[in-house]
Amino acid sequence: MTSTAEPEPPLSPGTWPGLSARAMALVYLVICLSPVALAGLSDTVPLDRWEAFGAGLGLAGLVAMVVQFVTSGRFRRVSGGMGIDRIMAFHKFAAWWVLLALMLHPVAYVLPTFLDDPPRGAQRLLAYHLVPAYRSGVVALVALVLLVAAGVARDLFRYEIWRGSHVILALVALGGGLHHATTAGRLSALGPLHLFWWGTGAVAVAVMAVLYGWRWMRLHRQPWRLRGIAKLADRIWELDLEPMPGTAALPYRAGQFVWMTVGARRFPLFDHPFSIADSPQRTGMSLIIKEVGDFTRSVGSLPLGTSIGVDGPYGTFTLQRHPATAVLLIAGGVGIAPVMGLLRDMVARRDPRPVRVAYAVGTPANFACLAELEAAKADLDLQVMLVSESPEDGWPGEVGYLGRTKLDMLLDGLDPSRAVALICGPGPMVTAVSDTLLDLGLPMRNVVYERFDYGGVLAARQDRRRTFGFISLLLGLTSLIAVITNFMV
Repeated sequence: MTSTAEPEPPLSPGTWPGLSARAMALVYLVICLSPVALAGLSDTVPLDRWEAFGAGLGLAGLVAMVVQFVTSGRFRRVSGGMGIDRIMAFHKFAAWWVLLALMLHPVAYVLPTFLDDPPRGAQRLLAYHLVPAYRSGVVALVALVLLVAAGVARDLFRYEIWRGSHVILALVALGGGLHHATTAGRLSALGPLHLFWWGTGAVAVAVMAVLYGWRWMRLHRQPWRLRGIAKLADRIWELDLEPMPGTAALPYRAGQFVWMTVGARRFPLFDHPFSIADSPQRTGMSLIIKEVGDFTRSVGSLPLGTSIGVDGPYGTFTLQRHPATAVLLIAGGVGIAPVMGLLRDMVARRDPRPVRVAYAVGTPANFACLAELEAAKADLDLQVMLVSESPEDGWPGEVGYLGRTKLDMLLDGLDPSRAVALICGPGPMVTAVSDTLLDLGLPMRNVVYERFDYGGVLAARQDRRRTFGFISLLLGLTSLIAVITNFMV
């Protein structure tokens, strides 16, 4: 096949590259350590070593709580270089560190007393939780405990209820923490650190104004509408969206996703993430959605012309982020949505690279877009492997799971070290496939996947390496707090 591919466009404002993982880590350390460093300028009596460390944990934990608002995955200039999967995994780990730091904050304060006189130390710790002067700090800590607990038990709640309670508890925790720091904190009562907390509060207000004010206005001032709808397979629908007159086109990359709201409920608390199953070279935008919950069960009955709110694009599940000489697109179930977006874009650009698609479902009735996959072979160097977990009479394709044998067949004739694999599907499938591809010779940087459940943070080999990086960063932060506060003794 001769190369007639159109050149890939430069990054647009909608696909801002954001911070790299290393830059993000450095910025995080600087921000979290800033109040600890400023505390050294406060004119207070010298603290005991453990008291100083406890103060440092409280100061860093409070500002890290504010950073949690920004690492929610909704700011492309922050998460654009890391991807939604990595930024949300970090968001979860950082939340546990914040909770631990703020719980140890009063404990470290009373530790010297407890070591000298245990009953008096316990009495002093109890007083910190009961004296009215510290009440806002206690309220903040209780809200933080509930916030983290609700995150762990997220699947027990209706999505909108969880989202709303998450926001409320986060605001209570932050508001109570800032009030406690500026009224009860010896190091924060006056001077540069006091002004720092006022500035921190202003940042938090600005973040909330952007998330739930400006975005709300944009969803109503830049609406889309449902142009068409089609049933592709059992409980799988394709929605064809178009911008309403006056609404700007969305500059996205194939493989990214958007947050969608419908009708009068175009408010950020009610949005849901869906992958774009389209090429940016086509006017409008297609979403492939599976019925799996309260919201998605209604998408098939939406009337044409329904107003749609679109916020995005997000994600790094793109070929432009991961160049290679051969492309593997691997989908499980509704994971076909971003895979079809990537494939449709490759067809539109007449991409000359060899493309191998593996598409796995539970039963043959779950397959979508089969005719389009077959037609794409006329424009691409494309081979397609269809895998049904449960066979049916007359099924001509593969049966079982995407194991090593099938993936080895998929790579036949390709150089694994120069190929990129983009995987989307159920968590267990993603874990198994990604690890097997590493065993078959693909570089880890070229095995790409993104999840929306964020549950399997230790499942795949790549997850474990990422987790080790997060733990190292947070342990490093704790160590630097200890070093800096040592000068406050």
